[in-house]
Amino acid sequence: MFDYAFLRVAWWAILGTLLIGFAIADGFDLGVAAMFRYVGRSDEERRALLGSVEPVWEGNQVWFVLGGGAVFAAWPILYAASFSNLYLAMFLVLVAFILRPVGFTFRDKMTDARWRNVWDWALTLSGTVAPVLFGVAFGNLFLGIPFHFDGMMRPMYTGGFFNLLHPFALLVGLVSLSMIVQHGACYATLKVGEPMAARTAAAGRISAVVFICLFVAAGVWLAYGLVGDRIVAGADPSGASNPLVKTVTVSAGAWLENYRRHAALWLAPAITIASSLCVWVFLRTCRPGAAFVSSAVTQAGTIVTAGIGLFPFLMPSSSNPDQGLTIWDASSSVRTLRIMLVAVIVFLPIVLAYTAWVYRVLKGKITLEHIRLHSGPY
Repeated sequence: MFDYAFLRVAWWAILGTLLIGFAIADGFDLGVAAMFRYVGRSDEERRALLGSVEPVWEGNQVWFVLGGGAVFAAWPILYAASFSNLYLAMFLVLVAFILRPVGFTFRDKMTDARWRNVWDWALTLSGTVAPVLFGVAFGNLFLGIPFHFDGMMRPMYTGGFFNLLHPFALLVGLVSLSMIVQHGACYATLKVGEPMAARTAAAGRISAVVFICLFVAAGVWLAYGLVGDRIVAGADPSGASNPLVKTVTVSAGAWLENYRRHAALWLAPAITIASSLCVWVFLRTCRPGAAFVSSAVTQAGTIVTAGIGLFPFLMPSSSNPDQGLTIWDASSSVRTLRIMLVAVIVFLPIVLAYTAWVYRVLKGKITLEHIRLHSGPY
């Protein structure tokens, strides 16, 4: 039916698709949360901005759950190594996620300005911390995670939380934040009325320019300032999952090896930059729908660009490069991958169809008049 090598590549692509789905769907509500405290000048304006994402944020989280489930089932060694070794970072991400529904719920419990101000900042914090940490995580994949396996095949982490805050990783965190704010600004411009829409459009144009500058800076740093991993022996695409049998060398610019071998792959970063430029143009010419689509392409292009650079690595090791995890040596069995592939083929279209239906039902702008008429005394 499908051989082991094909299934491994297919599940690498599926994991990337789920990450893209999460970035596009949950990215805009994180982006709105990150900036709403600044673009909303009054309580009514902030309620309108929050009202644009409150009905959909929970459904958007499905992509995050699907991504975690895919890692657990398709890449169990990766799941064990990442979730145990990076526990504190994962915990902070979850705290940021938990703050969001709590903020939505508690903000309107009282009309006191100080009470609402506290929850407004909590929501802003939740929308800022999560994308920064996701970007820092991606940056650390290129730097390598300091872990190795002991004699019982247990992943042993030899770093600490603050070791993850390398300048390059922080730069990638800012790339992620600017990308998410751009996406949230495009969505808000599409969904809310004036005067908030004009302010979010301006924020989107600024974040698009910032994103392009940071994205290019990260690429230059990756090409000329970092060493990368390259497999030279022992990796068998159809062999058993054993991360201890390959040989890896470390050299400058190795993360661009796939781009050097296949020049067409440079289209991924080129499209990413071009789509972000389109965001600026479309927001400038008052076409928020086109800007949102372009921003979604930016989200996808950024993840694809990073994935191509890392391939076939899933989680490189900086302390023992030979034991870094790749798609060839960290996957589940052939049978598991086949069964799950059938499940994805059946259920993913259902998820997409339901999501499309929800957004069709919720189409339309949220204006200040709507807030005054339908939101009650608070």
